[in-house]
Amino acid sequence: MTQGGAAMTTYAIEARDVRLAFGATPALRGANLAVTPGEVVAVMGPSGSGKSTLLHCLGGILVPDAGEIHVGGHRVDTLDETARSTLRRDRFGFVFQFGQLVPELTAEENVALPLLLGGLRRADALDRARSWFDRLGLAGLERRRSGELSGGQAQRVALARGLVARPTVLFADEPTGALDTLTGEQVMNLLVDGAREQGTTVVLVTHEARVAAYADRTVLVRDGRVTADEPARVGS
Repeated sequence: MTQGGAAMTTYAIEARDVRLAFGATPALRGANLAVTPGEVVAVMGPSGSGKSTLLHCLGGILVPDAGEIHVGGHRVDTLDETARSTLRRDRFGFVFQFGQLVPELTAEENVALPLLLGGLRRADALDRARSWFDRLGLAGLERRRSGELSGGQAQRVALARGLVARPTVLFADEPTGALDTLTGEQVMNLLVDGAREQGTTVVLVTHEARVAAYADRTVLVRDGRVTADEPARVGS
């Protein structure tokens, strides 16, 4: 894309001067963030800094009071809830701290859920879901429910659910926060490898430097603004 003879970057996702308050309490005070296709970006900051709120605005879960959200160069914060729900279903994947699996469903049904919601035939959706179990070290657990899985197993199921539909952007909010160090490292390796294999962009919220080190770039959020932006230091 060009403008006036100069090349312009089409970002996978971008926040422009995003502002949001919860009642009288400001959470975002003009946050800016641009993520290129296929990039893995870690968003760090102290508790209450606005990092998770920024992620939820980027993911179409929250609508900012002011500013703009763009996906693939198209503005999306002005969409109604139905259109944003379709966007989340068709183009985004999500992994949260506690997995948030549906307890009534088996592991393979949880993974297949985004495909089923997208209209894929049940048999085809389950076939695609099962293909993730070997690669994530979960073979044999396809029919178990969330209450029968360890924390690390459940989080890997949640990761497969986030990636199974080959999303444009994967949003991960403290995906290792409830895991021990070794299991957390395993989940992060699987997350980054799976995303890179598919060309999926990742926006990762974390408070841990060892998790942020998996990213291509780290941004720091303080008081509702992105205040620093730098390449991640592997091994930090």
